[in-house]
Amino acid sequence: MKWALAVLTVSSALAQQPPPVKTGPEVGQKIPAFEAMDQNGKLQTLESLRGPKGLVLLFVRSADW
Repeated sequence: MKWALAVLTVSSALAQQPPPVKTGPEVGQKIPAFEAMDQNGKLQTLESLRGPKGLVLLFVRSADW
């Protein structure tokens, strides 16, 4: 009887977890066009940053801005 109660408790706890947070596009997925200011105040677009071999974007979250 204790074993059945433990299984119900674990499965109940797993069912209550929030869904995973989507953090960005999947590998190989195309991203939409965008515009953003760079560190020098110049407007950059996806096309202005893309080179002949493509583009690698890295976004880093920081709590100490």
